[in-house]
Amino acid sequence: MKKVLLICGAGASSGFMAGSIRKAAKKRKYEISVKARSETELEEYINEIDILLIGPHLAYKEESLKEQTKNKNIKVAVIPQAIYGALDGNKALDLIIGE
Repeated sequence: MKKVLLICGAGASSGFMAGSIRKAAKKRKYEISVKARSETELEEYINEIDILLIGPHLAYKEESLKEQTKNKNIKVAVIPQAIYGALDGNKALDLIIGE
C-alpha cells in the first residue's frame, strides 16, 4: 500500500483533495493511504510516507521539499492546478500511480 501525504498551506483544501483521491482509489480497488496536512507538519510524517504531493499554490517550495526528503526515498510531485482546482481524484490518483 502506498502512503501519501498531501500538503497545502493550512491543510483545509488538501483535505477535500485527499478525500477525492481516497474515493477514486476505492472505486478502482487500489490500496492507498492519503493524509492531508499543513506543510508545517511534514516533519511529523516524513518517515511514514512514500509520496509527497504538494498543492499547486506551494509549487514554489518544491525544490526545498525535495531537498528535505532526498535521503528518505520519497517521491515528490506538485499536483497540477487543473486537477487540484477540480478536486479530480481520478487524475490525482493517476499521478500517484505513475510516480
